[in-house]
Amino acid sequence: MATKIRLMRLGRKKRPFYRVVVADSRARRDGRFVDILGYYNPLVEPAEIKIDEEKALNWLKEGAIPTDTVKNILSKLGLIKKFAEEKAAK
Repeated sequence: MATKIRLMRLGRKKRPFYRVVVADSRARRDGRFVDILGYYNPLVEPAEIKIDEEKALNWLKEGAIPTDTVKNILSKLGLIKKFAEEKAAK
């Protein structure tokens, strides 16, 4: 099963709120998911991001591929760098 770390849109019209989820790559954007990693709220200034680092690193180690937007969010939190360092240490 190819898994992706991606955003799932919630919120009402013109008021987006996103969950960061791990989902099968064949599932719909707001469809079935495997695990919830956190959330992202772009409406507040600065954007509010809360992600469980331990779960995110575990899924990256398992081979889940983040989408471009999620990769940017994870790099802002320093998780991509931490994952690369752990991978290089092995």
